[in-house]
Order: sequence, then C-alpha cells, then structure tokens
Amino acid sequence: MAVKLAAEHGIIHSLPNDFFGYFGWPSVTKMDDGTYVAVASGLRHMHVCPFGRTTMAVSRDGAHWSSPRVVNDFPIDDRDAGVTSLGEKTLLVSWFTSDTRKYYPEERLAQFDPADRAHFERGLAWHTEENIARWLGSWVRVSRDGGDLWDDPVKLPVTAPHGPIRLRDGALLYFGKIFGGTMQEFTDGVGGVMAMRSDDQGASWRKLGTVPLYPGTKVENYHEPHVVELPSGKLIGAIRIQSYGQDADLEKVGLVNFGIAMTESTDGGQTWTQAKPLNFHGSPPHLLRHSSGALVMVYGYRLAPYGQRAALSTDDGQTWEHDYIIRDDGPDSDLGYPASVEMPDGGILTVYYQKPSRVEDKCAFLWSRWRLP
Repeated sequence: MAVKLAAEHGIIHSLPNDFFGYFGWPSVTKMDDGTYVAVASGLRHMHVCPFGRTTMAVSRDGAHWSSPRVVNDFPIDDRDAGVTSLGEKTLLVSWFTSDTRKYYPEERLAQFDPADRAHFERGLAWHTEENIARWLGSWVRVSRDGGDLWDDPVKLPVTAPHGPIRLRDGALLYFGKIFGGTMQEFTDGVGGVMAMRSDDQGASWRKLGTVPLYPGTKVENYHEPHVVELPSGKLIGAIRIQSYGQDADLEKVGLVNFGIAMTESTDGGQTWTQAKPLNFHGSPPHLLRHSSGALVMVYGYRLAPYGQRAALSTDDGQTWEHDYIIRDDGPDSDLGYPASVEMPDGGILTVYYQKPSRVEDKCAFLWSRWRLP
C-alpha cells in the first residue's frame, strides 16, 4: 500500500513556454562546504532533440538555486547528467551524447512551423559525420574550483544517469551500462552492466566485473544502474529492468516491465551476484545510504498518479518497503530520474524532472525536501 510522505516542493529551473525550456535526467551532490550542486540535461527542446546541454545550479539550502550555468554544449545532444563531489571544491560531471538525426526525417520536419523548423535545421546541421565520430559516447570531466573551470572530457565505455560514486577509500566506482560508442548500441541495449574503477579522480579507468542476468531475461533488459557502498565495503547495485521491444519478454517470465533489479558485490566490484528483480513498478533507481543506516532508493513512477517515489531498506538491501510517495502530481509520464542527498538535519533533498503543471509544459528541473517515515 502506497504511503504519501510529508514533503515540500520547489523549482530549480522551469521555462515551460520557452523553445529551449526542457530540463531532464538530473543529479545532485553536496560539496564539503555544504553547497548543493545539481546538474541536468537542460536548455533543450524536448525529450529527444539535437539541442541538449549539461547545465548546473548551486544552492546553500536546497530551496533557492542559481540560474543555469552551461557545463557542456557539444555539437550533438548532451543527455543524462550526473555529478559527484570528490572532496573540497572538486566535482566530476558525467553525461552521454546522442545522434538524433534519425528522429527527424524530412517528413517530420515538414510538420513544424517555419520558426521551429529553422531551429531544428540549425541544430541538426551540427550532426555531421565528423562530429558524430568525435563526440558520440559517454563522458566525464572534472572541475577543481566548484564548477568554474573544467578539465578536458574523458571518454568511457559505460554510462549511467547519475554517473560514478566516490568510495570510502577515495576512488571512483562507475556502475554503468556498456556503451561501445554508437547510438544504436545504446538504444538497443546490447551491452550489459559493468563496474569500472578510477584511482586518479576520473583521469583513467579500469574495468571490473559485469552483472549476471536473472534467468529468462536478456542483456537488452538491463539499463540505467546506480550503486551505493555500505560501511562494510559491500556494494549494492540497482538496475532499471525493462523490455523496449514489442515482444514483452519480461512479462513472459512473470516480471514487471519497468522495474528495478538488485545485485551485490563483496570484492569491490570484481564479481556481482545474479540480478534479482524486486518486481514493483518504477525506475530508474538512485541509492543513498542515510546516516540512520537506512538505504533510500528513489525512482520515477510512470503509472497514474504519476510522480516520484521512494523505497526503504533497513537490512542493507535484503528487503525493501516500496511506494512511499514523494509527490504524485505529474501531468504525464515524462518525468523521473530522481537523485538524493542527505541534509544536515537528516532530511533528504531529492531532485528530478517533471512538467510543472500542464501536459503542454516543457519539463522542469524540480526539488523536494522530505524526511524518512
């Protein structure tokens, strides 16, 4: 039974009527001085378009945020933004890029009004073969001054919406979907879920282990993972599990299509247990270990009433109580990708995207503050 939490909500960025007003797929972190940093794929036009940029905002209280600052504006679409604090003022941002040309054939462009068509033609003109070869992929880059200046981007063979985590020993662990460098590989989901480690703040990475599949599922069903480290060093991984094809193969083996699967590693990510579907609706997941010892997993809920929800575990991820409602007022299912940080008073700040009030609105970058029940 779903339980609605007491929560307050607000806006990070919302431009519901602007051509470049769409924000999506965000993340949040907290620097050592207490500053919250949130990123998104923002100042774009819609869910799939050629215009995406990685945008960033900062806040001291989680309620009042700066104007959007552009971190990345590659010649092609910049999507899914993750952010990780590496200590003091050092930040790592992650994202991936996409080739959107196939989504806009001439017959679709012909349906746009002249002004919108002109925007799209200018955006698509940057999607040259040369730019696709140079910029298509999954990326990370580091800032050492809180986000003013950024190092050159580093390309990786995995991607995940919220990027890597910082381990207790200071290393980075990236638990991601294998992405070999073509958009077809990403959209078809041909790669599995693999861990990678960096001991030099993201400058270089080495491959660790991949996640064994649940019986009756396929590698194409596993997407958009996240991971958390426990005080014992055990890693708990959560993975979006979904079938995108017409053949609903997950339902054939009795699984929810658009759910979450769990896996564990006790050797730093070298080996993982077989993925175990939790079998309730909602995804993709983000994991946080709260100071109380509870594991907090937030996820988007794309059935009516649409919104953002949480699942809680008090036994290190062995069992979960799910469907704690953070909010359930989404106008439609274009929403989700929540990510959380703990606040100094034990409250939780969760950021996500959804339309602010109407189906016609551009998706906004929003926040909620809430407490564990």
